[in-house]
Amino acid sequence: MTKRELVKRVQEKIGDYPPKDIAYVVHLVFEAMSAALKRGERIEIRGFGNFTVRNRRQIQGRNPKTSVVINLPARKVPFFKVGKDLNDMVNRYR
Repeated sequence: MTKRELVKRVQEKIGDYPPKDIAYVVHLVFEAMSAALKRGERIEIRGFGNFTVRNRRQIQGRNPKTSVVINLPARKVPFFKVGKDLNDMVNRYR
């Protein structure tokens, strides 16, 4: 599902607002979530899952074409852990 499809589905559910306003609200939600993760905060959406930031240690990588070894610096990566309710719902329809 794309952001545009999400806006369309929300608009179908509530219908009283123009798509432009709904798109703006969806944008604000994603922006707030991104800012929270940037600050290192944890986002918990009950029944859906948790978003966190994890630290990855420095590793040595290798260019497969040239076999040159390079050091890849430590970094932070976003991580999502699915909630039990969502996991059960997805697996129920197998």
